[in-house]
Amino acid sequence: MNPFIQNDQDYLAAKFHLNETHLTQAALLAFLKIQSLNFALRTPAIGKRYKQEAAEMINRSFFTYVSNNHVLSEEGYFFYPEN
Repeated sequence: MNPFIQNDQDYLAAKFHLNETHLTQAALLAFLKIQSLNFALRTPAIGKRYKQEAAEMINRSFFTYVSNNHVLSEEGYFFYPEN
């Protein structure tokens, strides 16, 4: 007789590892963007255009609005509503 419950530990561990790697890379990229902006703000020789572009990059990267439905859809909530 086959067991009714499947063991998905390997799948969950691999998925967790991929998510953790993605999160680490995203955090590093965010740190580098903030560091670039701070450098631009502290250096008087850097032009206003570069400072403006750096500020726009930060705003586009970190301060964009994402709706709740988009987050739920990306996480698969609508595919498995019983969760």
